[in-house]
This record gives sequence, C-alpha cells and structure tokens, in this order.
Amino acid sequence: MGNLGNRMLSAIAQFLWAILNIRIKFKYVLLVFVVCISGAVAYTYYTMLNNVGGKDDYDEAMRYIQIKDIIDESYIEEVDRKALGDYAAAAMVSGLNDAWSRYMSADEYKTYQLSSANEYQDIGISMIKDENGGGFQVIGVNATSPAALAGLTTGMYITSVDGEDITGYTLEEARTAIRSRMNTKFTLGFDRGNTIEVDCSSVYVSPVTYRLEKTEAGYVQISNFEAGSSQDAIAAIEDLLSQGASALCIDLRNNPGGLQTEVAAFMDYLLPNGVLFSVVDKDGNKDTVQSDGMCIQLPMCVLVNAGTFAEAELCAAVLQEYNWATILGEVTTGKTRTQEIITLSDGSALLLSTGSYITGNGNDISKNGGVVPDIITYNSDESATGTTQGTTGESTGTASTSNDEQLMEALTLLSRS
Repeated sequence: MGNLGNRMLSAIAQFLWAILNIRIKFKYVLLVFVVCISGAVAYTYYTMLNNVGGKDDYDEAMRYIQIKDIIDESYIEEVDRKALGDYAAAAMVSGLNDAWSRYMSADEYKTYQLSSANEYQDIGISMIKDENGGGFQVIGVNATSPAALAGLTTGMYITSVDGEDITGYTLEEARTAIRSRMNTKFTLGFDRGNTIEVDCSSVYVSPVTYRLEKTEAGYVQISNFEAGSSQDAIAAIEDLLSQGASALCIDLRNNPGGLQTEVAAFMDYLLPNGVLFSVVDKDGNKDTVQSDGMCIQLPMCVLVNAGTFAEAELCAAVLQEYNWATILGEVTTGKTRTQEIITLSDGSALLLSTGSYITGNGNDISKNGGVVPDIITYNSDESATGTTQGTTGESTGTASTSNDEQLMEALTLLSRS
C-alpha cells in the first residue's frame, strides 16, 4: 500500500482510539459526521454555482441536462450527442436576434479560418492563427504577388507588422494591421527574428473614381473604406474644387465599409469641429473620434442603398446628423456592430457582436435598422447603379444618357441648392 497508505490507516486508528478512550457517545460522533458531510455538500454546491455563474445559470444547465437525458432515454432513434450540443449552442446565439453573431462548431470554425484566410489575398497570402501563440502561419502564397516578390513562403510565421507585435491578435486584428498598410511599403517580422519588406504601393488600385458633371457638381464614388481610400477621396474632392465644382455628390452605394481610421479621416476633412462617432462596448466604454475645425462647405448629397455597410453607413449617418448632406436612396443594412471571434475549449467558436458604432448624438445605427435616407428613391434598373460614366446634364440637373435614377435625382437636387 505504501508509506502514505500506512500513515492514513494509522491516523484513523488513532482517531478511533481517542474517541473510545474519552468515551464520547456515538450519537455525538454521528452528529459531527453529519455536520461535516453537510458542510462538504454545501461547499460543493456553492463551488458548482460559482463555476457556472450562479443559481440561474445552474438551473439553465440542469434544464439542458434534463432534456438531453430524456432524449437519450426516450427518443426512438439513435442520438448524436455532439450534434445536439452544437445545435443547442447555435440556438442560444440565434436567440440574440443579431444577424451578425453566430456559433461555429469545431469543424465549422476550421472551415471558417481557412475560408477567411483564403479570402485575404490583398498581399497575396493566406494565413491562419497559430493557437500556440506563435503568430500567424502562412499557408499559401500567390505567384507574382507582392508577398511572393518579397520572398514570403508557406510555413513562415508572421509575428509583427512594422515592429508591432501581433502574436496576441485575433486573425481579424492581424488582417486589419496589414490591411491598414495596403497602399504602402511595410515590414513583416517572423518567428526567427528576420524581417521582410513588402511593397504594395505598385499594385494598389484606388477605390475612388470621380468626375465633374455638366451640372457643375463633383461626383465622387467610393467603393470601400480600405487603406488609402480617405487620402484618395480627399485628393479627388480637392481636384474637383480646383475645376470649379459647386456641389458634391458622394456615392456610397454598395460600399462594404473597411477601416475605422479611413472613414474617420474622410469625415474629419468634410465636417467642422465636433464629435464624429464613438465605438462603445457592453460596459459603456467609449473610444470617441472627433473632427477639427476645418471643413468643406458645399451643398452635398450622399447616395446609399441596401448594399451600403458598416463604415459607409456610419459616414452617411454622421453627415446626416450634422445636417451637412442630404442622404438619398434606400435604407442601409444596419451592420454597424463590430464582431469578435471567441474560441471555446473544444475548438468551437463564437462570432459575437461586442461593440457598436454610435453617432455623436448617441444614435445606434444598428438598433435603428440602418440609415433612413432623407429622400427614399429606387433604381428601376439595379444594374444601372454605379454605371454612370458619361452622364450628361443641363443647369437644371436633367440628364439624357443614364438609367441611374438615384444619381439623376441627386444631381437635380444639387443643381437647385
């Protein structure tokens, strides 16, 4: 049995001998025993409640277990317990009624990671997070891409961007760190301490197109708010002003959003001093962004539709709130919450909305169901949206060569301002 077992038996024997020697009545011994057992049970119950978050959470867990046991015992067919657990978790997140939050089983999360990595082709790499804290493993490199030309190969582990340690980042945070430098040269650091400079400036494609309309309104189409978009949009407006633009039509239709820093820089350029927006978490913690006193004072109209997402919606909402532009088109999507991926112990994960964009006046665009335009109008031909090159018009804003009815209405509105 070993020395430990012998010592335990010896201690028990000594305890019983002491009880017999001092002639303690059995009922008192029994009472002490019951008290000790009751205390142990109470402590165990208290510990269980703390582990599951309290009595309400404990009752919920017990209800789930009761249902699962009934199904196991009584359901007529064989039960896949893992599938039941995944469905239960998915239903719990679905009960939030948040279109942007969802549960992913371990297999679904692996697929999501690979899908997200493979969608990320801006510098020509696919990458996944190393769960052991080693950074982000490169799992694919496109030939002739900036990454390939710089010397990146599969199997490398990216640990920093321009000297910024990213090993503790989520995959989305690491992607954002790289996305924010997509129109520049930047340095990637690797697990063995070496670095490589990646040059994306030569392959950068501007998301901004613009022209001066015959109505003397400057038309600026911004297809996303990724890296470089604010700089290009500002340069476009400056050029239009030098050409004599008397109004601005900013087209955010089908703009999926992008980087918070880019939309903030663009709005700061357009708007006067004041709070632009805040990013707020569940506890009310705010990261507030403000504008300086410089601004553009021209009649403005912003075009939006159901394909206007996230930071593009925020831009339209803030310009509307400042009474700085007329919003025209369709109600936007309402996707102005920020999501975070939280991995669980079994390899599954939650994609959960953990923050929200709030305008300076405290409006939650997501809760409002999107940005409601000042003027709601639709294109009868959806394919005409954005296909406006060559539009002609007179001083009244009328046009004869475009089926983009939303744009035509915007130009007419601006010509009368």
